[in-house]
Amino acid sequence: MKPMRPDPDILVWKLRIPREGGSIPALLLSPKETVSEATGVLWLHGGGYFAGMKEMVHASRAVDLVKRFGAVVLAPGYRLSLWAPYPAALEDGYAALLYLKEHAADWGVRSDQLMVGGESAGGGLCAAVCLRARDEGTVRVAFQMPLYPMLDDRDTESSRENHGGVWNTRRNHLAWKIYLRGTDRVSPYAAPARAEDLADLPPAYSFVGDGEPFYAETVRYFARLRAAGISAELDVYHTDMHAFDMMDPDAALSHQAAETFNQHFAAAQQRFFAPQGERGEL
Repeated sequence: MKPMRPDPDILVWKLRIPREGGSIPALLLSPKETVSEATGVLWLHGGGYFAGMKEMVHASRAVDLVKRFGAVVLAPGYRLSLWAPYPAALEDGYAALLYLKEHAADWGVRSDQLMVGGESAGGGLCAAVCLRARDEGTVRVAFQMPLYPMLDDRDTESSRENHGGVWNTRRNHLAWKIYLRGTDRVSPYAAPARAEDLADLPPAYSFVGDGEPFYAETVRYFARLRAAGISAELDVYHTDMHAFDMMDPDAALSHQAAETFNQHFAAAQQRFFAPQGERGEL
């Protein structure tokens, strides 16, 4: 796996985001040069909701967003489900999005280009945070990047009897059981694949491997986004390794996925904007 060390060519600050009953540790990644009119990105780490840490941002696609595109990235260390099941992670991710909007001007971020991204469970949280922001009308998200996202607590064609080395059926069942414990009815904010209405969500981009557990739910979710009139592009790579770009970053396929991801982000940065204040205020 790519090492979780800060890139020497970017700046990293530690901060704490207020939340009800406490605070959320977070990292803020920014270019070294003076920032003005930057794209702001909330990036949510993976780990099946029960593992992972904010420092995983250093091994993620988010680093290129800072280095190559001048973005400012906020990476929260949301509460893990081993200690705090749903809705704790969602509450923390959503609080971080509100914080990004509130402090956009302080960080040189343009308020009309706030984006959300993440990998695996962080991709699922990305989708869930965007659903909640739409429903509550507090933040208008310009673009979402839920990479190989963990969206569906139900078995799918690809998550059923999957024996992948990085993520498999057994781990998937365990992760959902821990995250949803104490939940009587599974909300779309917990498992976004259950959302009935995907209209008015942000434009989206993702990529996924065709042999990994989250393949089917990702393909289905993006097809439903397009059916709802959302610009949603998905690339599929021939691999059964979940999070292959992070687990084997030197592989040719990972380089291809990373470069294609950057191309899609560059296009989104030129194309997608969402002025705040039209659907509600904080």
